[in-house]
Amino acid sequence: MYDYLPIYLGILIIVIIILSQAIKILREYERGVIFRLGRLVGAKGPGLIFLIPVVDRIVTVSLRIITMDVPVQEVITKDTVPVKVNAVIYFRVVNPENSVVEVENFINATSQIAQTTLRSVLGEMELDELLSQREKINQTLQKIVDEHTAPWGVKVTAVETKDVELPEGMKRAMAKQAEAERERRAKVIHAEGEYQASEKLVKAANRIAQQPVALQLRYFQTLTEIATEKNSTTIFPLPIDLIKPFFQNYLTSSESKKE
Repeated sequence: MYDYLPIYLGILIIVIIILSQAIKILREYERGVIFRLGRLVGAKGPGLIFLIPVVDRIVTVSLRIITMDVPVQEVITKDTVPVKVNAVIYFRVVNPENSVVEVENFINATSQIAQTTLRSVLGEMELDELLSQREKINQTLQKIVDEHTAPWGVKVTAVETKDVELPEGMKRAMAKQAEAERERRAKVIHAEGEYQASEKLVKAANRIAQQPVALQLRYFQTLTEIATEKNSTTIFPLPIDLIKPFFQNYLTSSESKKE
């Protein structure tokens, strides 16, 4: 019996090797694309998968979302401004069979498509659109890249532009433009305030002209406000209406003396 022990050990080792090749365990987010003698059988998983040793070959594909940075791309906008733009793309495999059969490396292929699409889309836009319409640009990029990757079984969920780097001269020009715009708005607001104040003064003058007593009340109110302040010198405005009777009496007496 001991003479056959090496044979039994050899058979046991062969069985263990065969079982290790015949049994695969896939996680919840994994799928196994099986090829039998080079022909596609299909995708299986998750869980325990049985394979025919030597005959079957399995390629494991993850279904989780992949986050990938798109390298910085130098772009010339429609109004001939050179900018550098980078982005990030989110995608996942929805058809494991196509991701293995239709393309050699779907991750690298998706990256290349994202780079070329980023350059072509941004090259058709002006600088103002590039800076102000980020959401529209992201949606356009996502739609175009998704159309290219759909035959590969890859679904692009989002494309986000991260940073737009402008030349220093363009930054200075934009800063001057923004400063000039703020000055223009300040002048317009100041002129509008002057116009509204003049309208209020006209209305107040018309109201006082109808009721002259209002001018006296306003005079007393002004005196009250001056009295509350801590000033060493107080100036009292003297309405002409208060001294007008004295001038009239003086003129009357002067005329009487002449006669």
